[in-house]
Amino acid sequence: MPDSNLTSPPRATEKVETAARRPSQADGAARSEALWAILTDDQVERDRFCQAWLGLQCGLLPNTSHGLLVFRRGDGTTTVAATWPEKQPPQAELARLADRAFIAKRAVIAWGRRRPSPAQPQSVDLLIAHPFGETDRPAGAVAVALTVPGGIDSADPDAIARRLRWGTGWVESLQWRQRGDAMSGTLGRAAVGLDLLAVVSEHRRLKRAAMAAVNELATRLRCDRVSLGLVRRGGVELKAMSHAASFQNRSQLVDAIESAMEECLFQAAPVAFPPIADTERRISAAHRDLAAASGARSVVASVVLPGPGGRPIGAITLERQGEEAFEPETLKLAETVASLVGPIIHLQNETNGWVGGRIVEYLKEGTQALLGKQRPSLKLAAIAVAAAALFLVFATGEYRVTARSVLEGEVQRAAVAPFDGYINTAPVRPGDQVHAGDLLASLDDKDLVLERARSRAEREKLADKYRDALAKHDRPAMIMTSAQLQQADSQLALADYKLARARVVAPIDGIIVAGDLSQMLGSPIEKGKVLYELAPLADYRLVVQVDERDMRYVEVGQSGALALAGMPMSRVPFVVTRITPISTTEDGRNYFRVEGRLTEKVDLRLRPGMEGVAKIDAGSHSLVWIWTHSVIEWLRLTAWKWLP
Repeated sequence: MPDSNLTSPPRATEKVETAARRPSQADGAARSEALWAILTDDQVERDRFCQAWLGLQCGLLPNTSHGLLVFRRGDGTTTVAATWPEKQPPQAELARLADRAFIAKRAVIAWGRRRPSPAQPQSVDLLIAHPFGETDRPAGAVAVALTVPGGIDSADPDAIARRLRWGTGWVESLQWRQRGDAMSGTLGRAAVGLDLLAVVSEHRRLKRAAMAAVNELATRLRCDRVSLGLVRRGGVELKAMSHAASFQNRSQLVDAIESAMEECLFQAAPVAFPPIADTERRISAAHRDLAAASGARSVVASVVLPGPGGRPIGAITLERQGEEAFEPETLKLAETVASLVGPIIHLQNETNGWVGGRIVEYLKEGTQALLGKQRPSLKLAAIAVAAAALFLVFATGEYRVTARSVLEGEVQRAAVAPFDGYINTAPVRPGDQVHAGDLLASLDDKDLVLERARSRAEREKLADKYRDALAKHDRPAMIMTSAQLQQADSQLALADYKLARARVVAPIDGIIVAGDLSQMLGSPIEKGKVLYELAPLADYRLVVQVDERDMRYVEVGQSGALALAGMPMSRVPFVVTRITPISTTEDGRNYFRVEGRLTEKVDLRLRPGMEGVAKIDAGSHSLVWIWTHSVIEWLRLTAWKWLP
């Protein structure tokens, strides 16, 4: 609808004489038919279409003096598409009214009074602008200036605005048709690119993939030669040439192709020789030299081969024999193919490269990322890593040798079998606390009692015999009987001693750490067999199994801490008291026995045989050395082993 708020008061405008330029009715009909023919032509250019449409629109509106059709660009500026009468500059008032229609996003009307004339004393100028396209974002506007003979009251601006709105459907259809053509071209290029991508993806090796790409491009684009090169050491190295299984790297033709590719990569845009409208402002000296080297009638063009993230990784050069330059559509198709194939070529190039080359490439990418203007998070992370590394180099900490350990009693006593016999009772078991003199086990003493009785009877018999000899004063008999009597006393004393030893008692106060005879009652035992092992509860020593690689850091007098498996939250301090020079082998490793003494009051919960992890303080070192010295020493030993 018209915007009455934007109506300006009547004002004087220049009188435009159009009567002299108006054709006769026959000429007007022929001209209308010609204009309609232009509108219905699907291949007509946009400028001719817009001029024909504006001519018809102004011809259908009575008393039209001027017309203007403008389009709006993406940046908000406008461009004139057509004026009426044709080839005349647009009126400033109509251009301003079109801008107001863009802002208002609806029809805008303005009035202007003509100078009085005897023929039409009340005539006024009516200016109407109407936008078209999307409601929120108009694509253009049409503005016309009409002469109203009867004055403001005789005009119908709404009807004229509606006719303009209906007529803009032709212009909108042109825009949609152009968008469809552009979309069709884009889809066609995408289809070709996908076909080429499928061809390249069939090959795992870079050389084969590049050869397949250039051969397919040469066929699709009707080129005599297509070349593909990749960035190498600041320049470009030719990797594939269509319809050529091999080529000489340092030949004049290869140098010319690589120079053309470098020229394209330097400008980061397509380059063609002879230049076309899209490339006429770009340098094409190397392409001109390549065309001269290829033949007098050669045309050359190059496009950038982008990799991941759009970073240029190479270029594709097209060559064709003929005097006509490459079409813009051909270059667009080559760019589309390059954008699709580039990441695959880059991936294959990285996969097939040497390890050293890939490491150098990764270092280069990392350096560029660190020193570039982007990726601030990576820079902050690098600064944090550098600060942490400096801290680890200069900060020091206490190095501690870690090893497995076990608690033992300071003094261990054994209760052994005094003679061969049979177990009668065994009231204690490992873990029981006993006092000195407590019964540990008893042996069967029936044989000992009988032996003692026999020895006593024998002694009594010899004593009687000795008394008889004494009464008879038989000195020889007395001497012999006295010796026999002493022997009998010894046997009786031995029987009493064995009978007393049949009770195995605890030699000290402590705890049973080994020996369980509860399941062996009545079993025979040999003389000297260890029945029980006892350890005192108050005195312990710590045995640490130190790996041979850490022995050079351990000395007598060093302190440490012990964490037992049964009490992992408690730390028991100790001091190293002895280092034995004898190693033991366990799990394929050599360990040395290091003994320590607990320096604090012993917890009643400690028991001999408890295992844990001990850490011995071995001096102050840098944190980097503490964490890496074992690996460095292993590497040194391995190098010494394998190096000549």
